Amino acid sequence: MGPWLVAAAANGLMAIAMGAFAAHGLRSVLDADALDWLDTGSRYQMWHALVLFGVALLLVRIQPGRHRRILQAVAWAFLIGIVLFAGSLYLLALTHIRAFAWITPFGGVTLMAGWFGLILLGILRWRATDDR
Repeated sequence: MGPWLVAAAANGLMAIAMGAFAAHGLRSVLDADALDWLDTGSRYQMWHALVLFGVALLLVRIQPGRHRRILQAVAWAFLIGIVLFAGSLYLLALTHIRAFAWITPFGGVTLMAGWFGLILLGILRWRATDDR
């Protein structure tokens, strides 16, 4: 649980920091589009930090095996997705380098892969309890 708890907490902290920085420190410096990108990145980062926290808690309960490996992959998908999605929006907002916008969809797809992995894990565990 340790590394995933740290990752969840670090992302939650950064989401709050970026949101506050945008709202208070950058409001007079950045245009409306850039502020929207920072807001979107911060919201997605916070939601997925909370999900990553939930995954860290689930990892404590699941024994080594196939389900644990799926959950580890889900955690990586969420962490990579956060970095790509929120990170690219932050960089786009702060630099106005449009090339960063090309990274954002890859982050979104990676976040969706994490959610799909949770669906898959839920179905597998549900079926495993029905077989008992």
